[in-house]
Amino acid sequence: MVTLEDTKAWLRVDSADEDALIESFIATAEDIVEGILRFPLSDYAGVVPEPVKHAIYFAVSKLYEERNELNTTELTDVLRTLLFAYREVEW
Repeated sequence: MVTLEDTKAWLRVDSADEDALIESFIATAEDIVEGILRFPLSDYAGVVPEPVKHAIYFAVSKLYEERNELNTTELTDVLRTLLFAYREVEW
């Protein structure tokens, strides 16, 4: 849903040293966002709303910047707020 290049720009990372780590954070963030939305991101068929992309970028930035001290409850609370309008009632 988001590219490594765009995510690195969001994070302001210039080198390729942590590309694998950032890619793993992108996959994790997408899984978290899917869980909150209660549907797969692939349902967007290429037209992902900007707030959903921003939620993924936000999650990646929290995973990247706070990887040793991440407050997952805080992260999911913010993501639920960002994604509320797009969230399905149930899976």
